[in-house]
Amino acid sequence: MKQAVGYIFCRFVVLWCLLLLVAPLQADDGGGVLDRKIRITQNKGTKYQLLRHVSEQSGYFFVYDSQIINNDEVVKIHKGEYTIQNAIYAITGNNALKISLLGSHILLSLPVAEQKEVIHYKEKPHDKFLTLKGRVYDALSKEVIPYVSVSMSNGSIGSITNQDGEFKLVIPDSLSHSSIKLSHVGYLNEEVKASALVDRYTEILLEPKVISLQEVVVRAVNPLHVLQKMQDERERNYSSVPVYLTTFYREVIEHKKKNIDLTEAVLKVYKNAYRKISTMDQVKLIKMRRVFKKQESDTIFTKMKSGVKSSLTLDIIKEMPDFLTPKTGESTFVYRYTDISEIDKRRIYIISFEQNKDITEPLYKGQLYIDTENYALLEAHFEINPIYAEKATDIFVEKKSHDYKLTLKRAAYTVSYKPSADGVYYVNHVRGDLEFKVKRKHRFFSTSLNLWFEMVTCKTDLENVRGFSRSERLSTRNVFSETKYEYDANFWEHFNVIVPEDELKDLIINNLGEVTTAPVPDEDANEE
Repeated sequence: MKQAVGYIFCRFVVLWCLLLLVAPLQADDGGGVLDRKIRITQNKGTKYQLLRHVSEQSGYFFVYDSQIINNDEVVKIHKGEYTIQNAIYAITGNNALKISLLGSHILLSLPVAEQKEVIHYKEKPHDKFLTLKGRVYDALSKEVIPYVSVSMSNGSIGSITNQDGEFKLVIPDSLSHSSIKLSHVGYLNEEVKASALVDRYTEILLEPKVISLQEVVVRAVNPLHVLQKMQDERERNYSSVPVYLTTFYREVIEHKKKNIDLTEAVLKVYKNAYRKISTMDQVKLIKMRRVFKKQESDTIFTKMKSGVKSSLTLDIIKEMPDFLTPKTGESTFVYRYTDISEIDKRRIYIISFEQNKDITEPLYKGQLYIDTENYALLEAHFEINPIYAEKATDIFVEKKSHDYKLTLKRAAYTVSYKPSADGVYYVNHVRGDLEFKVKRKHRFFSTSLNLWFEMVTCKTDLENVRGFSRSERLSTRNVFSETKYEYDANFWEHFNVIVPEDELKDLIINNLGEVTTAPVPDEDANEE
């Protein structure tokens, strides 16, 4: 598949600090929260489901070690009125649990003497890394929030939540006293002590940020003026020197709504300065694996080409597409100032754009999120105009089959930029989603084919940055899933990754294969 430079949903995130301490559980009115009365209306479910029910009744959410409480274990309790403490004991079946308050979370743990038997990482002197896991929810709707930025408050280590709102962050034990910060446009940022999350599966809530009419100064905003200011401030907002980005990349092929091919990798990217637009970024392969399902008789054989290359190209600040650089007098796109949002107490212009109605070629439509103070592009969301998507099919299909007809239904992309401590922005997350309708010759019904790829920056390094040798460089133009690699039993080790969604977990568990050939650079690696 060819990956066109295109549309992107840019999720930029600024992080804000809030110190949360573990303290004895106390009621707001001076009484014990444990003695508050709640009503349990369901008597059977998994421990996870019943604890969620307590959360909805009490307003507190639970943090605990999955080795202490088995989320999937089904239990039965009596319906009726309980104190919070008795409800917890009834659901977990353990009256010895220690209960503490962690901000708006209830921390469930064993007494110290018992806990030593559960937390194993302290017993491994060679292990210098800690793992933090959890899921992020909207505090009001209780829906999971995908693509939340998750990172350490005093370092350059980070990742994002997956489409199920799950995250996993691996940090050096030297950062155990630091805080984990979560941020997403349109939400208040949240910060939790890392030491409280180690070896526990945590539910974290983000409060939606609502901007009241009293907070907004009503004024005319010229979207073309905002875009021009964004261009003028580009060199100040984005890096003027090369940088190393350690990234996690994955690409997936789905046919008939089933995952059939997954490729994941840790890549080290030599990112050139943003002012050096003509200089290509370089990529070095650190680790990878491929998991695929054996082809069924009616499954088409598909490969994704240039997904890594597309991830680099989708850094639209480095290679600006036409919709970011409108010229005076041109009428290719129509721009509108449509809304205002906020992140880290900073206002954001939301500029919508779409192609002029007189143009019938497949062009872009979407939204741009731009800081109202420094005019940095924080977020962009764009896709090929669905009305004309079918016309763009040939851009994406390199080789066609005589037995199948592919028609493009959707092509959408996401990108985000995250600032460093000194205010310089680096690309944080990119994603591309392609959807096709597949019609087989002499068949009445059509099927769906989806291909998607994404890359997230997990670490930024400014020290001793230099380009890779030709023998180290990975060609980004070829079919990445066919790259030869050496299987590693420990696999990701201390690298940060995007947690597989539930459907991908099933594919991995049922079809994990091992390729034991050593890494071999592609023949055309010198082209980079």
